[in-house]
Amino acid sequence: MIDFHTHSLFSDGELLPSELVRRVECLGYEFVAISDHADSSNIDLIIPRITKVAADINRYSKTRLIPGIELTHIAPSLIQPLAKEARKLGARLVVVHGETLVEPVAPGTNRAALESPIDILAHPGLISEGEVMLAAKKGIFLEITCRRGHCLTNGHVARLALQHNAPLCVNSDGHGPGDFMSETMAKQVALGAGIPQKQVGVIRRNMAKLAKGCFSA
Repeated sequence: MIDFHTHSLFSDGELLPSELVRRVECLGYEFVAISDHADSSNIDLIIPRITKVAADINRYSKTRLIPGIELTHIAPSLIQPLAKEARKLGARLVVVHGETLVEPVAPGTNRAALESPIDILAHPGLISEGEVMLAAKKGIFLEITCRRGHCLTNGHVARLALQHNAPLCVNSDGHGPGDFMSETMAKQVALGAGIPQKQVGVIRRNMAKLAKGCFSA
């Protein structure tokens, strides 16, 4: 099991990073990213701390912790410079909080994110066909999620991603102990979004490739 979208108490999650990783280790996770919410006010606080604790955790845990960040509710014009800053600060995975239906995310966020050096566009809502084609061209993953509210457009995202060969990932957006998915649940979420059984394995392999790439030079 791989999950690129979880939150610790460094943003709005409930758990210390060590407890979060221990809980998903018990669920058999291979990789997990802590991608806490950030803007220019806290990005330089979160990333170094997650990077530091990841170095400790990865010495002992079977689950590898990926230091990530989720750029959240920032002006579209700030996404690209903050994504670059996140990389310089040590983020191995950069996620952008997409235009979900259930939050007032600024219009243009999806497009600006896909034009930036990021890895994942989370819960992108009613993403346009042109934006999905851009994600496919740049190899940016579009998220299928089990998070309440954000999951409302899973079917729309999956349909366009499959049509245009854009990479997909299945994430929990987990904030607390009851949010993290088992491998079985992740497969069910993918199938529930209309993804064919044969494609579920492709998604899993692509996610594994991205996870391993986070640890390469």
